Amino acid sequence: MNKRLNTNFFAQIVDLLQSARKNVVHTINQTMVTTYFEIGRMIVEEEQNGKDRADYGKRLLKDLSKVLTSEFGKGFSVTNIQQMRSFYLSYQKQQTLSVESENKNQQTRSVDFKLSWSHYLKLMRIDDENERKFYEIESFNNNWSVRELQRQFDSALYTRLVLSRDKEKVKELSDKGLVLEKPNDAIKDPYILEFIGLPEHASYSESDLEQELIDKLEHFLLELGNGFTFVARQKRISFGDKHFRIDLVFYNRILKCFVLIDLKIGEIKHQDLGQMQMYVNYYDREVRLVDENKTIGIVLCKDKSESVVEYTLPENNEQIFASKYKTVLPSKDELKQLITERKNQ
Repeated sequence: MNKRLNTNFFAQIVDLLQSARKNVVHTINQTMVTTYFEIGRMIVEEEQNGKDRADYGKRLLKDLSKVLTSEFGKGFSVTNIQQMRSFYLSYQKQQTLSVESENKNQQTRSVDFKLSWSHYLKLMRIDDENERKFYEIESFNNNWSVRELQRQFDSALYTRLVLSRDKEKVKELSDKGLVLEKPNDAIKDPYILEFIGLPEHASYSESDLEQELIDKLEHFLLELGNGFTFVARQKRISFGDKHFRIDLVFYNRILKCFVLIDLKIGEIKHQDLGQMQMYVNYYDREVRLVDENKTIGIVLCKDKSESVVEYTLPENNEQIFASKYKTVLPSKDELKQLITERKNQ
């Protein structure tokens, strides 16, 4: 009994210290980022004061670098100081809007920078302001590391989501990030599965693809998006003496529904969609609870005919989806082609 009490007591102390350390790290990061923003502001204003001298800006950065390096040591090269300046120029509009909004509420706080300086070094290289705001919100909401932020950017997450949304929903992406309200909000097309390590044109089976996704489940959950949890693979369902297996079963805690995924290594056929409809019907009638929403089915395929999908599924379909997958990160040319194809549909 005493041992159990001691174990619980020790665990509580460990949790307290870990929480304190996280808070300290967050406070340090926030203070550093806010300070760098302020340095950037002061540099820009000083440059404006000396704008009649052509070389003033360059000389200012060099001289400031020497002073700060002498006073504080490493970390204040001309390049680093230029990044602080760029940071202010990238976020000054956001800061101004925030201050104006807060002043209406008789508050005087400046922008609350919630991510690390390394995150902002990546974010401020994104030219499109709406896209940059989206990745900033998603990084914070999903606790993305800098590496994961880079991966999501490289996979063109924002572009893939924009392609399937109207203007109002696109604006919402930059204001709130990815909000799941209905099944279609959770669907991407294509899904980027470069993390499984299978070459784009390699020969592999559906079971190979499934195994790679299971082996890299953490990465696959990140690609699926918010709220997904893994339930089962090769889930068996039976109708009398007929037996079927669903490749992958997930549950989305936000949408409160099961998500069934079938994998197809070739072009999707109408039979594949019909089979998924059967799986979805079974889960709706036999598995889901009264307070849960209708099941979503996704056929993940290498290629698809939009016409086959359109005429196989009901006009007001909100449960069955067909999405392509790619096993390599798309190039800029591929993304441009994808955008053009979607606009012409």
